[in-house]
Amino acid sequence: MVIGINPLIDYAFKLLFGSEQQKKLTIGFINAVLGGQIPVTDVTFPNTVHSKLSDDGRFFILDVLAEDALGRKFNIEVQIALPAGMAERMVFYTAETYVRRLQQGQSYTDLRPSISICVLSGALIRQPAKLHLDFRLREQTLPITITDDLQIHFLQLNHLQVTAETLYTASPIERWCWFLRHAQELTTEQISQLLQDRPDTRTTSRIQRSSESPA
Repeated sequence: MVIGINPLIDYAFKLLFGSEQQKKLTIGFINAVLGGQIPVTDVTFPNTVHSKLSDDGRFFILDVLAEDALGRKFNIEVQIALPAGMAERMVFYTAETYVRRLQQGQSYTDLRPSISICVLSGALIRQPAKLHLDFRLREQTLPITITDDLQIHFLQLNHLQVTAETLYTASPIERWCWFLRHAQELTTEQISQLLQDRPDTRTTSRIQRSSESPA
């Protein structure tokens, strides 16, 4: 049966990647983005709404915030449109998540990585036409990274080059991007074959009911 949901819709994205029922999906997605880094084995979902940042009442609100057993925080976002200041916003969210966990009296060595993953329907950077952009703090002229504690990953779905014929020989990140673009056309069995996991039926039913409800 075709699941008939679009993961790029904000509500569906949060349910698929930000709930305890779906944590296997979240773990698989994060590990695909991390590539050869230490894999995530389990996640929890801290509160994504933080206290006011300024006197104007602005809150620090994330789409999905996950924390793994190593204390790494993962801010996972989706953007169908490309708002002004997108790059600056992701830098702000990543840095803010990083520094918020350091309490008075703690050492800087107690800081844990803050990693942002932003799924884009369009392209933040058009050329080169790259699907996965991985930003770190690096030396400009040498292949040296001062730290991997701050990472910003953009997945530019319009740069996905995989076809239905090459899908099952594609990389894990390409398969995930295919899922994000085509999930509403896929059956649960196809998703399981694609990702080695599939969304919980209770979650997909909840998303479908919500989309069918009158405004």
